[in-house]
Amino acid sequence: MDLSAQESKSDTSKKVDINIVHAEYGEYVETDTNAFNKLVGNVELEQEGNLMYCDSAYLNIETNNVEAFGDVYIKQPDGTEAASDYLKYTGNTRMAYMKGNVSLTDGKDNLWSEEVTYNMKTKVGTYAQGGTLQSGQTTLSSNSGEYNLRTKDARFIEDVMVYDPEYEVVSDEMGYNTESKIVSFFAPSVVTSDKSVLRTTCGTYNTILELANFPCRSSTQSEEQYLEADYIDYDKKKGIGLAQGDVIAIDTTQNITLYCGRADVNEKRKTTLATIKPVLKQNSGDDSLFIRADTFFSAPIPLATDTVTTIIKKGRGKKKKEEVIKTLDSTSIDKSRKRYLTGYHNVLIYSDSLQGKCDSMSYSDEDSAMRLMYEPVLWSRKSQITGDTILLYMDSSELSKMYIPSKAFVISQSGPDKAKLYDQVQGKTLTGYFEKNALKEILVKPNVETIYYSVDESGAYIGVNEATSARMRMRMRMKEQSISSIVFEQEVKQKMTPLQDVDLTKMKLKGFIWLPELRPRSLAELFE
Repeated sequence: MDLSAQESKSDTSKKVDINIVHAEYGEYVETDTNAFNKLVGNVELEQEGNLMYCDSAYLNIETNNVEAFGDVYIKQPDGTEAASDYLKYTGNTRMAYMKGNVSLTDGKDNLWSEEVTYNMKTKVGTYAQGGTLQSGQTTLSSNSGEYNLRTKDARFIEDVMVYDPEYEVVSDEMGYNTESKIVSFFAPSVVTSDKSVLRTTCGTYNTILELANFPCRSSTQSEEQYLEADYIDYDKKKGIGLAQGDVIAIDTTQNITLYCGRADVNEKRKTTLATIKPVLKQNSGDDSLFIRADTFFSAPIPLATDTVTTIIKKGRGKKKKEEVIKTLDSTSIDKSRKRYLTGYHNVLIYSDSLQGKCDSMSYSDEDSAMRLMYEPVLWSRKSQITGDTILLYMDSSELSKMYIPSKAFVISQSGPDKAKLYDQVQGKTLTGYFEKNALKEILVKPNVETIYYSVDESGAYIGVNEATSARMRMRMRMKEQSISSIVFEQEVKQKMTPLQDVDLTKMKLKGFIWLPELRPRSLAELFE
C-alpha cells in the first residue's frame, strides 16, 4: 500500500519532507497537536535520496520526524549504510538516533555500537556507550567516540584499545584515519609491537609509511635499547630516527646510558650521532664512569665485506672531478657486530675514583680499549698522569689496565696542598693495573726518572730520593691513590738528599706540569 504524507500548514520553503515510498499498511492519524502516519510492514521512506527501511514506523507530519522499529536500515546515495533495531530521526536537522545492534559502514569500514547518533548531513556518527570500529585488519574500540564517514577521521575516548597484526594500542584518547591509516595520540598511550613498546601523550604515527612524530615527552623500549626524549621523529622504513630535548638513550647490551640534547640514529647502518652537551655513562656498580664531549659517534667496526663504492661528482664543467668514497653496506651489518665509539672535542671523564680530560677519545669493542688523545690528563685521588696518548682497557665495565706508549709522566702530591711537594715519575711507556677502578700498580720503562720524598715509619720526611733506571715498579695506596712504594730495576742510579739541603722549588723533572685547574671536581660539571 502506497501513501503520501499530508501537507502540513507549517511547511516552509526550507523544509524537505520525508516521503512515504511503501508500506503494507498505513493509517493517517490527526490530533489537536499533531498529525502522523502509522506505517506497518516493509516500510520504506525517502528524503533527498536517503532511503530508510524498517518493520514499522510513525511519521510525524508536523515535526517532520520519524520513529522506526525493527530491522531499521538506512542507505544514502554515496553508499553509506546504517542499521539498528530502533531509530528516531529528525528530518529537518538530518539527525538519526539509532539504538540496538547499531552498525554504520561506508562499504569498507564498519562502526558497531549499542547507541549511535548519526548526522546524515555531515556524516558523523557518535557513541557514548561503547563502540568498535573495524578498518581492514585493524580493530579499534573505546567507551565513547565519533567517526566521520566523509573525512574518514575517527576519535576514540576512554579505555581505547587497538588491535592490529603489527601492533596493539592502549590509550585514554586517540584518533585514527581509516583512509590514510594515521594514528593520532591526544592522551597517555602505549603502543606495543613484537619488538618494542612506545609510550607517548601526543603525536602521530603513519602506519602505511611507518612514520612517527611525537612532539612531547615520549619513550620507546626494545629488547636492547631504551630511548626517551621531548621530541621523537622516526622513519621505520629508512631506519632513521631523531630525538631532541633531554634525550636519554640506554643500550642494555653494552650497559651504556647516553644523555644529550640531540641524537640521530640510523638503524640500518647501526650508527648513533649525539650532539648538544652529550654525556655517556658506563654503568659499573657504585662507581660508574661518565664521559662528556662536544659530539659522540658510534658505529659498527668496518670490515672489507661492508664497503660499497660511491662516486661523488664535484665541481663544474672541465673542473668536475670524481671522488670515490667507501661507505658501509647496511645489508651485511648484524647485531653481533663489534662497535666503536668516538668522542670529540673537549672530553671530560668523571668517576669517584678517576677523572680525566683530553681533546678526543675513542673506544672499540674489539680490544675493549678507550683511547684518550691530544694532551690527555688523568687524575686519581692525589695523582696526575699524562702522556702523548693514554689507553684504558675495560673488563666487564670496569677499568682493568692503562697503557701510555710515549712520554709517560706521573705526579703524586706528597703531604698537604700548601707544602707543594710532588713525587714524580717519568719514562717512555707506562703500564698501570686497576682494582675496582682504582690504580693498584704501575710499571714504567725505559729511561725512568724519579723524584720521591722519603718518609720514616712515623710519616716524617727524611729527604728527597732522585733516581734513574731502566725499569721501575710503583705500588699505590688504594684508598688515597698516593705512592706507597717504589722498586727500581736495572741500571739503577740513586741519590738521597736530606730535606733541609734541598731547594724544593727546583725539585721538578723536565716536562713537569701540575694541572689541578683542569680537573673536573664533580659530576655536575659534565652536565653544565
